Amino acid sequence: MTKLPPRFAGLVMPLFLSVIMTFVISMVSTLRGIGPAPDFLRVWLGAWGISWVVAFPTLLGVLPLVRRLTRAVVRAP
Repeated sequence: MTKLPPRFAGLVMPLFLSVIMTFVISMVSTLRGIGPAPDFLRVWLGAWGISWVVAFPTLLGVLPLVRRLTRAVVRAP
């Protein structure tokens, strides 16, 4: 598998993070909301898709702020 150049790390990390986090959180929220209903998978995947569409651009937008906040509270090595 060919790897992407390092300049893409700033997009790939939030992409993976948003996919994994929205997958888990939407599953928990959907399970809490409707329980193990017969159409759980359909409802969950619909909720996951919507939440990912919101989460990925949000992560890209807030990442610089989060990095600054992290530098403000974590001592440099």
